[in-house]
Amino acid sequence: MLNRYLIIMAIALGVAAATGPMLIPLLHRLKFGQSIRQEGLKSHYKKTGTPTMGGLIIYAGLIAGLLFAGQWTRAVSVLLLLVFGHGILGFADDYIKSALKNPEGLSARAKLIGQFSLAALFCWLLSGKGLTTAVIIPILHWQLPLGFFYWVLALLYLVFFSNAVNIIDGVDGLCSGQTMIATLFCFFVALLQKQTDLAAFCAALVGAVAGFLLFNVHPARIFMGDTGTLGLGAALAAMALLLKIETLMLWVGMVFIVDIFSTIIQVLYFKATKGKRLFKMSPIHHHFELCGWSEWKIVFVFWTWGLFFALTGAWIFLA
Repeated sequence: MLNRYLIIMAIALGVAAATGPMLIPLLHRLKFGQSIRQEGLKSHYKKTGTPTMGGLIIYAGLIAGLLFAGQWTRAVSVLLLLVFGHGILGFADDYIKSALKNPEGLSARAKLIGQFSLAALFCWLLSGKGLTTAVIIPILHWQLPLGFFYWVLALLYLVFFSNAVNIIDGVDGLCSGQTMIATLFCFFVALLQKQTDLAAFCAALVGAVAGFLLFNVHPARIFMGDTGTLGLGAALAAMALLLKIETLMLWVGMVFIVDIFSTIIQVLYFKATKGKRLFKMSPIHHHFELCGWSEWKIVFVFWTWGLFFALTGAWIFLA
């Protein structure tokens, strides 16, 4: 059984790895390159022009892996609808940034409307699947029935994780590696729960992201862009909802959460102190860059923490 999932991963990885060398030159010719905002890190100015929309590589690998798996259940179909919907939203944002040379991309309002609409559609489709509206408290194994309020929380949960994964995509390879780690945890849970369709989805996603990572490690030849990050964040949140590990994913995804909250805290502190900064720059991975850390060091430290939270999360799940 495990061999089959390894084959799914290998196929997704292979297709993603084969797509990169075709897509990167095409994006160069179309001049779909990254625009670096003037207030961004000066060390990142050299990345201007690096192709973005690399999420397309991930989606190519994901589809290939799922076609081999052949498990088009309702859960997988709804998952793909959510992921590709966010991918289209992110593509529009990347197109504005790269093709139209507007570093701001879609307005925050337009992006949030799109995210909430897709999350609402997912919740509506999921509610017809008979999914329990109770939240499980790990270790204690308590179930808190929330009724209709569960779907309100699920809506916010999906939008939060989509943005959290988007925020962390600021250092070469950082987002890709963290997403792989969290997805591998979901794969582990799906296997134990014998949810073969979700295990196949996780296996395909791990392979696809691994294939993309070949081109995204420092110095990156292509960036994931919102095309990839929004879809990956939605995928992680959706898998947590389907596997009923909503609370545990908050622990496993702690690196994403710390990164997005560092931005929120920075903004609140800036307003409260009328112009002072708690961090040299937010999100916090940029703070460490300004402290002199190399991109390799940031990625290594953050991946290590990601592994710690995933492994301890697996222990908590088994407890």
